[in-house]
Amino acid sequence: MASKSFDKLIQEIGNMSVFELSDLVKQLEDKFDVSAAMSVAAPAGGAAVAGGEQAVAEEEKSEYKVTLEVAGPKKIDNIKALRKVTTLSLTDAKKAVEEAPTVIADAASKDDAQKMKQVLEEVGAKVKLS
Repeated sequence: MASKSFDKLIQEIGNMSVFELSDLVKQLEDKFDVSAAMSVAAPAGGAAVAGGEQAVAEEEKSEYKVTLEVAGPKKIDNIKALRKVTTLSLTDAKKAVEEAPTVIADAASKDDAQKMKQVLEEVGAKVKLS
């Protein structure tokens, strides 16, 4: 059974923005020397492909991590574009543009991720989908 301190912590986390949660995860990773990334196991025995090459069959990703690698030359246009494709506040969008590289979405659908990338690249930003 969760104690009152856990309930309070969960409440605080629930009130955080996506940007704040991203920073929290980074700080926890640094503090405890861990990674929040999921590990990928290789298939047993390897997958044989015609011609004798070995390859891992990749599934179509359903969720993408969208990272603003480099902001474009016009800071205001970048902030406007970022706010158009995310739910970030003006302050968080400004901070994300100024502190690039920054993760702007951890689990965006393929269509949403591509739309974010397209809109941000139109204003000169460099975006990475992973």
